Amino acid sequence: MARQPRLTVPGYAHHIIQRGNNRQAIFGSNADYELLLDLLHEHAAKQKVAVHAYVLMTNHFHLLATPETVEGIPQMMQAVGRRYVQNYNLRHQRSGTLWEGRYRSTLIQTERYLLACMAYIDLNPVRAGLVADPADYPWSSHQHYIGRRTDRLVTPHGLYWEMGNTPFARDQAYAEMVRAGIGQDQQRALTDSVLRGWALGEPDYVAELQRRTERRVAKGQAGRPVKKPDRPVPN
Repeated sequence: MARQPRLTVPGYAHHIIQRGNNRQAIFGSNADYELLLDLLHEHAAKQKVAVHAYVLMTNHFHLLATPETVEGIPQMMQAVGRRYVQNYNLRHQRSGTLWEGRYRSTLIQTERYLLACMAYIDLNPVRAGLVADPADYPWSSHQHYIGRRTDRLVTPHGLYWEMGNTPFARDQAYAEMVRAGIGQDQQRALTDSVLRGWALGEPDYVAELQRRTERRVAKGQAGRPVKKPDRPVPN
């Protein structure tokens, strides 16, 4: 069965994951992490993609981003992936593929899942046992959102600005939200949706997305839909 094309809709938040081939490490030094961030910054700006959150893990990375155009995310990911592998292979004297096929992505309903997805991304290093506190992990956007540093890659979403009237209030509110964590159901939904490519949201949101694309956006019944007759079939 042919793979479905990735779902990309301008103006909507996308959760993206790119993994290393056979779960192998995609970073061998701090310089590799810094290179990927530089490439993401360069090509996100070039392709008009707002990156709201990210985390770079040892063998994969997550992004939460909103594109202005339908080609923004695909072109950004293609350029970043190609140039990163070229530099990585040269630096580490290796050849061949680094990625586990193409990146995976899905759309998430902003009002219901965007902040939860940000917390999900920030908590990846904690779930992996790399740190006890997401604030201690240097390769994510979390430190930007709690006021520890300014990250040029990050474009905060409007929902973040609504978390407080001052920078300090927003920093505190965001830190508390991440500290509280997300439920197992939300975590499972965010993981499954990005791996399977189905849009994540309430029925009205999914229906609106479906009106904007010919690509099926949610899991349905297997097989082709039965075509309804134009007029009653005589007995």
